[in-house]
Amino acid sequence: MTIKFYSKHEAYNEFSNFSPHGIEMDGLWYPTIEHYFQAQKFHDADYREKIRRAATPKDAKTLGRSRKYPLREDWEEIKDELMHEACLKKFRTHKELKKLLLATGDEELMENAPMDNYWGGGRYGTGQNKLGRILERVRALLRAEEADRPPND
Repeated sequence: MTIKFYSKHEAYNEFSNFSPHGIEMDGLWYPTIEHYFQAQKFHDADYREKIRRAATPKDAKTLGRSRKYPLREDWEEIKDELMHEACLKKFRTHKELKKLLLATGDEELMENAPMDNYWGGGRYGTGQNKLGRILERVRALLRAEEADRPPND
């Protein structure tokens, strides 16, 4: 079975980068993973801060898609690892989310994003589903950490 997530009105919406579960990265608080991820696309500190302070994750995404400022030269090389680090931080920070993710067992996870063939499954479920794969890796890491934790910890 594949566990699909996407809309805030559906089960497992907490796995979405738009879910209202903030993270602290590099000493700054980001309201969502989307805010963090979009801000990382740019070197310009003021623009990054504008994205971090965006009112909604949708606004952060819109700002991140702007090309008024140049993208980092290394963006394509680092974006997957940045997403992995942000997701790991999110599920380590929010214990209820960690519990939910671990409860998915070994099921495949898929961002059911019809217009995204890179991060999601795309319209026909044939996309690369990078976000789902990252969450599966995060789940495996968290499970290993749980196994290494002494009892009563």
